[in-house]
Amino acid sequence: MVSRSAVRAALRPVGNDLPAGSMPASPRGSSPPDGDLLDAYSRAVVGAADRVSPAVARIEVRRRVRARGGEREVAGNGSGFVFTPDGLILTNSHVAGGASRISVALPDGQAFDADLVGDDPHTDLAVVRVSGTKLPTAKLGASRSVRVGQLAIAIGNPFGFECTVTAGVVSALGRSLRAQSGRLIDDVIQTDAALNPGNSGGPLVSSAGEVIGVNTAIIAGAQGICFATAIDTAAVVVGQLLRHGRVRRGYIGVAGQNTVLSRRFVRHFELANDSGVRVMSVERGSPAADAGLEEGDVIVGWNGEPVARIDDLHRLLGEDRIGRAAEVSVIRRAQRLTKAVTPVELA
Repeated sequence: MVSRSAVRAALRPVGNDLPAGSMPASPRGSSPPDGDLLDAYSRAVVGAADRVSPAVARIEVRRRVRARGGEREVAGNGSGFVFTPDGLILTNSHVAGGASRISVALPDGQAFDADLVGDDPHTDLAVVRVSGTKLPTAKLGASRSVRVGQLAIAIGNPFGFECTVTAGVVSALGRSLRAQSGRLIDDVIQTDAALNPGNSGGPLVSSAGEVIGVNTAIIAGAQGICFATAIDTAAVVVGQLLRHGRVRRGYIGVAGQNTVLSRRFVRHFELANDSGVRVMSVERGSPAADAGLEEGDVIVGWNGEPVARIDDLHRLLGEDRIGRAAEVSVIRRAQRLTKAVTPVELA
């Protein structure tokens, strides 16, 4: 039978010769006590919140939706943040897109009617404008410099609770998130900073008080799996929305689906991937039809870049590809063919 004194001895920390309840003094140059670390963490969160919160907007919208017996108006709300002093606000497309009326309120009590400058459902981003001047702004950072594990602070209006601050870390980088339009949003930031309905469109902020992402989505039922569109992506989209009111993308006129290629084809044609995009239909008069693409063709390359999935085609059909001929590599039955396709702008 083991004595109580033996159990107490076994539980005693190795190398601790101090009386029970006492703590050793930290040697010079060692890590600071936990209390100091907590203070530093708190100061970082408080400082970032102080810098950004004045620019975080509560956005309320009205939409007309079809219902039995006609149309009815429904209300919605979300978040956004001012990024120019003359009243440009960045938010989500699913917050402001398609709204018949948009109103914006800032923490200092200012309230405005807002106009939609433009929205892009494919990246779930939108820009709205209010008529204010010298408004508080949030500084945009650079998401390419973000590192996994760094502090991430979300600010928004979940369930209408204005300027709610939650904090966590950047959990992962380079995620892909399916937008409501069906396209993938690339380079999405994953964080465990808590998000709830109403946070959509609000800023994800670094400890330096710079916006690194636009809070976009959560996985329902999960704990701490939240996503933000990277601010580098947002900067490109915002530029196009301000110029054109929308994001310009290329279009070739095919409907396709991902398909797996046989190993024999992969070896014979020396393909980089074992999958491609099978053409299910070709629109009459489209660039694909003009180039001679046919139903049943499998697209495996675009200007020398491998195409393994439909998402690869979406990525390759950016604004810079509009009007520029591309060599599209396809497998047709037992042949590999090259077709010259010139994308046009997606209407």
